[in-house]
Amino acid sequence: MPDYTHVIDESGSVLRGRRIVLGVSGGIAAYKACELTRALGRLGADVHVVLTEAGSRFVTPLTFQALSGNRAWVGLQDGEMEDGMPHITLGRGIDAIIVAPASANFIARLAAGLANDLLAALCLARECPLFVAPAMNRQMWENPATQRNVAALQADGITVLGPDVGEQACGETGPGRMLEPEALCEALLAAFTPKLLAGRKVVLTAGPTFEAIDPVRGITNASSGKMGYALAAACARAGAEVVLVSGPTALPVPRGVRRIEVKSAQRMHEEVFAAMTGAWIDAFIAVAAVADYRPATSAAHKIKKTGAPIHLELVPNPDILADVASLPQPPFCVGFAAESHHLDTYADAKRRNKRLPMLVGNLLDDGLGGDENTVVIYDEEGRHPLPRAPKTLVARWIVEHIARLLPTNRPE
Repeated sequence: MPDYTHVIDESGSVLRGRRIVLGVSGGIAAYKACELTRALGRLGADVHVVLTEAGSRFVTPLTFQALSGNRAWVGLQDGEMEDGMPHITLGRGIDAIIVAPASANFIARLAAGLANDLLAALCLARECPLFVAPAMNRQMWENPATQRNVAALQADGITVLGPDVGEQACGETGPGRMLEPEALCEALLAAFTPKLLAGRKVVLTAGPTFEAIDPVRGITNASSGKMGYALAAACARAGAEVVLVSGPTALPVPRGVRRIEVKSAQRMHEEVFAAMTGAWIDAFIAVAAVADYRPATSAAHKIKKTGAPIHLELVPNPDILADVASLPQPPFCVGFAAESHHLDTYADAKRRNKRLPMLVGNLLDDGLGGDENTVVIYDEEGRHPLPRAPKTLVARWIVEHIARLLPTNRPE
């Protein structure tokens, strides 16, 4: 079984130690490249910034040097580089190049194979994956010439990230905005994550449910949704097709994940089974903190405060995980158990009672609402404690464990 006692880095990032070249071409979105530099650095990447002449007019090389801790480059021939060939020297040992922003002009030059500045030459001489994040006015993006150039890049194996749709610096709204730094980081994380779940389909639940007493009051469970969303992101990075049935949270949808928003346990139950209709589901991961009970009736209007006691009749909610696990041909089911004490006793009993091949348990004080968690995996071979770590890293370990246990063959 896996050994989880190895050294944990601060972020648990697959980018830690990766040497990344960030190319910055001319455009107002160059200011976002500053935050991207910082974000990649926080993920442990060694970032080297290369600007075009136009890019250096929007943000200076000195700014990127301060943010990355490395010399920022502009000129194709630089006397400070020992061999005078920065487009070759910088490219050695590079794990990836990402050009963000990639202007219409730079995309055109890249599609034509030009090497008339350092960044273009570096892209042409690379032996690593290349990502471009377009950023331009909507008319420039929609122009047939740009679309031909983008298609040429994709045909050459270059990954095009975006663009996004929204308000632009020119005051118009439409496609052409550069993706936000967080989304670009997510794309790089996915690119370097082993595809342990390639070809698999996973359905998850996350967040709390809300059982209405009246239009403004309800019964719920304490849950931030962070662990479920981290798992959804980890499954997507590992190559799975992911459907996330989520209770109310303020979390963004992870890249590559289809989210279905619900409030009540009954709606979550309906959407989970709807997601399983028509196609085989390889794994069902029940992370949501589902309310065990709901009011027998919900008032149509707000109940006015009178000072008198209110008596509620509560009825049981459906047990989503148990219902999925009891299907004639169930997917690989993973349960979660958050306990206040006696974790081993209660968590493994839940796994056995529901006939689950795997369950993840944690004590409430170890992870509820926070960004870190301490969990124990329970399966047929026993208990497997994981060290305390960020939930993003815990999620990656859980996905690795699921991938080891998943049946190789699907039922006919």
